[in-house]
Amino acid sequence: LVSKTAKAIVDLIAEGNEVVIAHGNGPQVGLDLRRAEIAHEREGLPLTPLANCVADTQGGIGYLIQQALNNRLAARGEQKAVTVVTQVEVDPKDPAFNDPSKPIGKFLSEEEAKVMAAKTGFLFKEDAGRGWRRYVASPKPQQIVELGAIRALSDSGNIVICCGGGGIPVYRTEHNHLKGAAAVIDKDFASELLAEQLDADMLIILTAVEKVAINFNKPD
Repeated sequence: LVSKTAKAIVDLIAEGNEVVIAHGNGPQVGLDLRRAEIAHEREGLPLTPLANCVADTQGGIGYLIQQALNNRLAARGEQKAVTVVTQVEVDPKDPAFNDPSKPIGKFLSEEEAKVMAAKTGFLFKEDAGRGWRRYVASPKPQQIVELGAIRALSDSGNIVICCGGGGIPVYRTEHNHLKGAAAVIDKDFASELLAEQLDADMLIILTAVEKVAINFNKPD
């Protein structure tokens, strides 16, 4: 699947387009978090912070896309795809932190959720009748920390893969240091911000659905 997508992207480049790529990580970050939970439950290892899970999946998915693109480009004597592990700054006062809305991780029974909440301090809520899951904040992206590097790499002819999974959510402390936030950023919001800040001519969102629709599943 990645190879097939890479062919379409290389075709765009062959037509003279400059391309910067962002991607999601929804299934993968949940799996990464579950691995950490199992290691915690069975071996007593520390739970991996959510921001680290986003970073891990950014690197892993970026590697697959980068390799697929460079394998396609090798036929033209080029290998210029590069992945930038990207931090995206959020506002620690974003209302989303007071109203976690994004379910992640595995489904639990109510009893299991209460035990896990007591152990970790995480918030668990019932998810659409399917069981209880951990809920995390999904704040709006404010600034792409590595924007300068992304622009420089793109301007020098590289195909940049960045902002994976919406970016690693970080916020600034009172000492102006960056710190990871226990949150996930919507990949579409992050991609829009990336396109805006790079002055892109076009933002293309590739999905598994036929088309974008307003008033979905409604008569109008």
